[in-house]
Amino acid sequence: MTTSLVLGAVAYDPKVVTIWDGFRTWFRGQGFAFDYVLYSHYERQVTDLLTGRIDAAWNSPLAWVRSRRLAEARGEQVRAVAMRDTDCDLTSVVVVRADSSLTSPTGLSGRTLATGAVDSPQATLLPLEQLRTAGHLRDVRVLRFDIGTGLHGDHIGGERAAVEALMAGKADAACLSDTNLLTFSREGLMPSGAVRVIAQTDPYDHCNMTAGPSAHPAAVEAFTRLLLAMDYADAEVRPLLDLEGLKEWRPGRLQGYTALERAVSTSGFYDERGRVTAVDYRP
Repeated sequence: MTTSLVLGAVAYDPKVVTIWDGFRTWFRGQGFAFDYVLYSHYERQVTDLLTGRIDAAWNSPLAWVRSRRLAEARGEQVRAVAMRDTDCDLTSVVVVRADSSLTSPTGLSGRTLATGAVDSPQATLLPLEQLRTAGHLRDVRVLRFDIGTGLHGDHIGGERAAVEALMAGKADAACLSDTNLLTFSREGLMPSGAVRVIAQTDPYDHCNMTAGPSAHPAAVEAFTRLLLAMDYADAEVRPLLDLEGLKEWRPGRLQGYTALERAVSTSGFYDERGRVTAVDYRP
């Protein structure tokens, strides 16, 4: 196997270096010339994917939306070639304190709703879009926590701050992913029985491996085939898969991004050509 591929990934946490150093060693052990480049935020990574500086990108769902729009505006195409098992069919929730009088999102009018960062799909864009579509955002004060902007919600500090505001009585409700609902409960941030869920989004998908328009098709095919062949029983890759939060890679799919595409357009985060149009976004 003589093809090669350079991947872009965002360094949202120090463990990212450990993960991709390990995967690089594994790929090269399979005879595949693989390397990676780290980015401080997704917007630069997406730009480099479209200009061919990298062949593929480990993209957030928001970065996928921008990549697709930019490519389409240029008459080109990007492909979602793989995703984690844990990227499929996620949901976000709106929670209130257990002692709250709120029983449904219809009562949010005149209240304060805490969210994650402006660019968080799971803790801001998706839940707000679903509430807006249902008519539940009228006269609601959104208290947003812009922590780790540019990381598209991979940095969960904004979600954590939103929940802290809820528990401290500074907000009446908070948006977060169902995954972090469990995580924060285990951590004791939200003790058992301390909150109630009053709304939940429809299922959506999260990250994917995006192949760029200039990537060599044979390299993308080999890269995808090797990803899908990673075995959780393999002692070499299992610790890396654990760090990356999956047990198996799956073929990429697109149906889980419909709601986010709508949320991006409604909020004006990107325009239809993939240009950043959110006026208060500074990655």
